[in-house]
Amino acid sequence: MTPGGPCDVRVLDELEIRKLAVGRQDNDAYLLTCRRDGAQLLVDAPDEPDRLVDLVREGSSRTRLDLVVVTHRHLDHLRALESLVAVTGAPVAAGAPDAEAVQRATDVHVTRRLHDGDVITLGHVCLEVVALRGHTPGSVALVYREPEHVTGDDAVPGRAHLFTGDSLFPGGIGATGGDASRFGQLFHDVRTRVFDRFADDTWVYPGHGRDTTLGAERPHLEQWSARGW
Repeated sequence: MTPGGPCDVRVLDELEIRKLAVGRQDNDAYLLTCRRDGAQLLVDAPDEPDRLVDLVREGSSRTRLDLVVVTHRHLDHLRALESLVAVTGAPVAAGAPDAEAVQRATDVHVTRRLHDGDVITLGHVCLEVVALRGHTPGSVALVYREPEHVTGDDAVPGRAHLFTGDSLFPGGIGATGGDASRFGQLFHDVRTRVFDRFADDTWVYPGHGRDTTLGAERPHLEQWSARGW
């Protein structure tokens, strides 16, 4: 992913994923498009609203945007939200503990307040909400799982795709301001709600920088715990 460059596109059986780096802090925005009916969801609206509108149009010539999910309340993930909603009319969802802060920062109503285990329906696909508390109280990730496939006589679960905001990156979990309690909460949630649940081939799409997999990061969990950040 080249900051300021074109989007990266990943085509799965039922979903297209477009990744675009925007703004001064090279935040990653992700457009998810259901391949069967064109429904679209944007993960974060960090900056450069014109480029985000163009991204939406790449997925749908009608500028269709069914939902914006804000992964957390920090301003670098929100700067384009008001403009984007004005153009597309898309409703907004955010983790319940962060929703009021998102509304105050953007003057945009949060239509849906998300909780751990909630399911978002996007056309013919489903995304699960995973609350990852610590970076902010209401930080959320989204999980899409590809359909299972048959190998011999066995049904094998499809690969999971995890959009983590600022809660999980290559090399560690998100910043917690040197607060041991917040770090402990985030590390616990990432370990039990992500690493304990999903396989090593799970693809991780963070809020900044390059992608990774759970398999690449799993060997370092104890190191992260020991260093405390």
